[in-house]
Amino acid sequence: MPVKRCLTIGLFLIYTGSEAQVLGGRSVFNFLRFSHTPQLTALGGVNISQPSQDIGMAFDNPALFRPAMHGQLNAVFNDFYGGIKVFHLSFGYHHPKLNTDFTWGLNFFNYGSSTETDAGGNILGRFRPVDWVMQLGASRSYLEKWTYGATVKFISSNYGVYRSNGIAADVAVLFRDSTKLFSASFMVKNLGVQLKKYGNEREELPFDLQAGITRRLARAPFSFSITAQRLHQYNLQYNDTAFNNENGYRNNPAKFSLGKITDHLVLGATIHIHERVEVQAGYNFLRRRELNLGNAGNGLNGFSAGVSVFLGKLTMRYARSYYQAGSALNQVGFNLPLNRYFGLGKFGERVGW
Repeated sequence: MPVKRCLTIGLFLIYTGSEAQVLGGRSVFNFLRFSHTPQLTALGGVNISQPSQDIGMAFDNPALFRPAMHGQLNAVFNDFYGGIKVFHLSFGYHHPKLNTDFTWGLNFFNYGSSTETDAGGNILGRFRPVDWVMQLGASRSYLEKWTYGATVKFISSNYGVYRSNGIAADVAVLFRDSTKLFSASFMVKNLGVQLKKYGNEREELPFDLQAGITRRLARAPFSFSITAQRLHQYNLQYNDTAFNNENGYRNNPAKFSLGKITDHLVLGATIHIHERVEVQAGYNFLRRRELNLGNAGNGLNGFSAGVSVFLGKLTMRYARSYYQAGSALNQVGFNLPLNRYFGLGKFGERVGW
């Protein structure tokens, strides 16, 4: 499919999505925003342009897939707050005859066991709330520097008697110039509909428009990324004057402010220490502002960091992201090239610039 046609479709999706989707925190299935793989978490939780050999990054943006990821399995384990367990699996496959790359993935959120009561407070038993999303993506290259891809997701949410599901799609295009060590991507995320409602009203999905660039320095082992999220909505701030006055927050009625611009931005950096070791770091402006506690000290809230170690047939990744002072999320993941063990085709070299 020509790039011109892809851009036309993308612009149509942008228009319809921005018209139809509810903004702010009023959407359903917000677990879709969760950063599922350590490298993405370490880069600030939002990054669609970082070249990588991690199939988990292609789960988030199908245009980041490369044939060298063929046969790779990514498994991630998260010990989230409140005893919440989050698991992620993704797998990549390159079909040479179709000249198409495929990705499959699953995110599963287990919230443990909770007591079920009626409106009068009578205990009816216990239930186990869960959320999960399963998706299938495909991507193809165009000429030498362009890649386009799309992902279809089935979403399910189960909170006892309250159950819901939906379907969504992501569409992305990536430009990558390996000679100039530069890449850029644009992505439409979570364009879809809630199929089964929790109650009487249908809710909208967490629609997002993202754009990002990554540049690696030619004579230094550093890569830098800047990603813009929620581009369809200028003001991401919720302003409750009474609440702000009671809790020490500043009221900001101005139509324009620097904070409203930076809320969209996520910064990321990678240090390529060695061919077998990389260190990532990130800063998420929106997370910092939303989770700050008034005038209290907020430590490293909004910051994240991680490390990737390449051990031949196994890659280990670890990330730590801060949500409050003295409180952080730890994430551990493993990348395993199954084709080296089960003969799923020729294994490509490490993906790099």
